[in-house]
This record gives sequence, C-alpha cells and structure tokens, in this order.
Amino acid sequence: MDVDGTLTDGKINMSPSGELFKAFNIKDGYGINEMLPQHGIIPAIITGRTSTIVENRARELHIDELHQGKHEKLGTLKELMAKYGCSRENVAYIGDDILDIECMRESALVGCPADACQQVKELSHFVCPSKGGDGAVREFIEYIINYNSIASQ
Repeated sequence: MDVDGTLTDGKINMSPSGELFKAFNIKDGYGINEMLPQHGIIPAIITGRTSTIVENRARELHIDELHQGKHEKLGTLKELMAKYGCSRENVAYIGDDILDIECMRESALVGCPADACQQVKELSHFVCPSKGGDGAVREFIEYIINYNSIASQ
C-alpha cells in the first residue's frame, strides 16, 4: 500500500524544521493490524516519501515490510513477491496517484481511495467510498477478504 493520499489524507503539515505530523485513521489501523493477520495477508508499505512518522506508525501496526523513499515502486514490489514466493495472483495493492500505477498493473486486486487521480481509478477493481485517510484502506481490506471468501467457494 501507499501512504500519502491512501493511509493519510495526502496533506503534509510542515513546520520550519520539517514534517510536523500526519493523521492516520484508526479503522485502517484495525484492518491492517487485526484483520489481515487473521487471513494470512502480509501488509507492506511502499512509499515515495521518507518519514519518521510513517516508521512509527508501521511499527505500531506491526508492518515489517516498510519501504520508504521508493519513487520506482515496482522494483520493490517484485522484490517482495520474490521474498514471499508470490505471483501476481497473490498481490493486492491500494494507491492513489501516478507513482502507484506500475504496482497496480502487477497486482491481481487493485483499489484506490475515492479521491484518487483518474488514471488510478480507471485501473482499480474497487474504488473505495472513502477518501484517503478516512478509512479507505479498511474498506479495501474488507473487499479483499470478501473477494477471497468468494474465490475459495
């Protein structure tokens, strides 16, 4: 998953000394920390920015696969797929902007927040009712779990 615009509302609050804070939705956190493990799904973050705030949030949510400063996200996704022995059919991805498109094309299930850019919406199987930072990741997690339940029947 992406961070800015997906796990957050995409706003970057800056102080004179740098990034000050980001807001995360507790529902997204519950989905990542509680729901995904119950279904054997490993969460990963691939983000273009680097932030101690994101590092802290990932640690809090037990996300071991945190990859920051990745403007070419596809290479990181392929490394993760190799590490976990996954094929395209085992990958779901949620993002909101142009930097996410390559990863989306390599994923079996693709989602985006309601306020994603148009190119991303066109690639998505599921456009979340919520905007980034407002629970969109949780909605996509529920979509993945429901999709997997239907697919296994």
